[in-house]
Amino acid sequence: MSVITASTANYLWSLHDVLGQGATASVYKARNKKSGELVAVKVFNVVSYNRPHEVQMREFEMLRKLNHSNIVKLFTVEELPSKQKVLVMEYCSGGSLLSLLEEPENAFGLPETEFLTVLQCVVQGMNHLRENGVVHRDIKPGNIMRQVGEDGKSVYKLTDFGAARELEDDEKFLSIYGTEEYLHPDMYERAVLRKPHQKSYGVSVDLWSIGVTFYHAATGSLPFIPYGGPRRNKPIMYKITTEKPMGAISGIQRVLDGPIEWSDHLPHSCQLSQGLTVQLVPVLAGILEADQERCWGFDQFFTATTDILQRQPVHLFALQQAMAHCIYIHHYNTVSVFYEEVASQTGIGVQLQHLLYLGHDLPLEGNMKVVNLPSTSPTRPLILLSYGIEANTSLPFREPETPVIPSRFDVLADYNYSRVIVGVVHQYLRIVQLLHTHRELLLQGYYSYMMRLRKECGEAMHSIAMITIRLQSCLNTEHRIHTVGHNSSENQGPVDNSQKLQLVHEHLPMYTAGIQEFQNRLDHLQIEQAKLAEALANDKSSQKMEMLLQKITTIHQHYRKDRLTGKLAYNDEQIHKFEKIHLSSHIKRVKSLFREDCVQRFKELLASTKTWSGVLLEMHTRLQDFSFFSKGLLADLEMSEQNQNKVLDRILFSVQSKRAGQQQPAITPTDKDQMVSRMHRLKEEMEILVRELQCNNSMIESLGAVNSPAALEPSLARPSTL
Repeated sequence: MSVITASTANYLWSLHDVLGQGATASVYKARNKKSGELVAVKVFNVVSYNRPHEVQMREFEMLRKLNHSNIVKLFTVEELPSKQKVLVMEYCSGGSLLSLLEEPENAFGLPETEFLTVLQCVVQGMNHLRENGVVHRDIKPGNIMRQVGEDGKSVYKLTDFGAARELEDDEKFLSIYGTEEYLHPDMYERAVLRKPHQKSYGVSVDLWSIGVTFYHAATGSLPFIPYGGPRRNKPIMYKITTEKPMGAISGIQRVLDGPIEWSDHLPHSCQLSQGLTVQLVPVLAGILEADQERCWGFDQFFTATTDILQRQPVHLFALQQAMAHCIYIHHYNTVSVFYEEVASQTGIGVQLQHLLYLGHDLPLEGNMKVVNLPSTSPTRPLILLSYGIEANTSLPFREPETPVIPSRFDVLADYNYSRVIVGVVHQYLRIVQLLHTHRELLLQGYYSYMMRLRKECGEAMHSIAMITIRLQSCLNTEHRIHTVGHNSSENQGPVDNSQKLQLVHEHLPMYTAGIQEFQNRLDHLQIEQAKLAEALANDKSSQKMEMLLQKITTIHQHYRKDRLTGKLAYNDEQIHKFEKIHLSSHIKRVKSLFREDCVQRFKELLASTKTWSGVLLEMHTRLQDFSFFSKGLLADLEMSEQNQNKVLDRILFSVQSKRAGQQQPAITPTDKDQMVSRMHRLKEEMEILVRELQCNNSMIESLGAVNSPAALEPSLARPSTL
């Protein structure tokens, strides 16, 4: 079959390479005759020449005037041999935003990073239009082209300026342009419902179209849907858009003549995080406003969207809640502001928050800047520990709704059903992958939590060793006081001091046993955690879901061919029916895999972590109490030792004074030598004692006795005073 081509002086294209078609022109993929460079050519048809010459020239003039990376470039204007005008423009290899949204994997909206790219590009492109006093009047996903860079990142560009005109902020226009699903309600009333009115339109009509476009990109569906669809139920479509309550961003009529379900938030099925939706919803509510007096102006729109785009995303995983969060915050904000944002999203008070990163404590000061936080991602977030009691019963998803499979043989209905199902199974796959990531983060987070407590146990054992050394020193000093001063009339201090020291000495093994009990508990928990981590590593649920998706996609592609064929031969019809049976079987397997494997395993892990959380929180509380108690006890022992030394000094001085009084008025050099000699012997004995205590310390750490952790209760151990 011959290929029909067309050309201008410098460009050549096939009439089969259609990129898009409109009422007045068609767009083709073309090549430069000399360089082979790919371009897009817009060829105007006969209908376009029925428009006034001024209107015909408007698009050429607009594109020549505009020059921005987020607006499709005009290279030149050429003519066909028939004198028809041809616009030669930048070719965008990624198609349009509409074609991207029609891909099954985007049936529930774009991923968050891609949506932010759309937001940034459209806002910057619209800002350039406004700076040049241009209103587009036909903004929609089909008029936003996608260029894919060498790094795989998207750049979106506004195109199709056939309806555009120059208009300042305070000017109005009367002519009607646009695509009805994205039209401002006032324009919809006149253009679609054919109701005459004297209203004029300003730049706010672009804002309404942008709002519908952003909602479509975020959710995969239009915000305002009457029963039967916007094109089949136009009066209700107008009713929804004009009677929308303030603050609502969507309205859906699910049954004929039924009520309209309003919503002031994005659906749970969309891929945007709570942190982003909190920022985005007020913008949508502000520009999806039919009343032009209440609708946001461009200044407010640009300020709000620029504020969103300048924020830094910080990924966070609340361990006890088993929930992922993304905090959008300015890099110049302080960590204190970040903590408040975390509290707002998670409900965990600032005083109860503790952050880990890559398994280690993340020490942060309140006056530090957010820019100093480490880089995070959904799979490498900050781990948020809560030192309060948190519930983890909520699940981070809602199972997708699956439409009923058509019971009768119908090629078109089966094709439409399979197209929807492919999108639904993509959503199932995303949730399965999300659950897998959540399980990984839970296991990693609790492992880090356990290791942190193990470190605290080591610090507690070190405190016990220090207490043991200090206590032994006090006991030895007490013994020397009694030995040296038994014949002295000097006051030797409180009578019950020895009893209090002895009481502490008796409780030391209980402290050690309590810490060892905690260490044993941690050993058991880590064994349990390791088994669950091994099971997760061997879990192939994601791969199984991917295989089911491939099989369902293959059936959908087969049904697409059947739809193009139209009426099927008998054998083809039988194959079609067999594929329908297979499709039904695959869908059942998808649901079974999701519910019985993925969700069930996630719930089992939640049950385990709920138990772990209670044990670890109690352990942390006890260790914190013991840390406070041990510091106080060490301080008391130090003070007791100081008092003992004072008493010992007084006794020694008293003894020497008494001997000196009995023998001679003054102390002889011989007496001084004897006193110095005794002091040297005392020092040597103390040094020997310290070495013995160091040996005892290593023995204490290796004790194997296991008693109840109640031994760590401070009320049992520390005397009121020493």
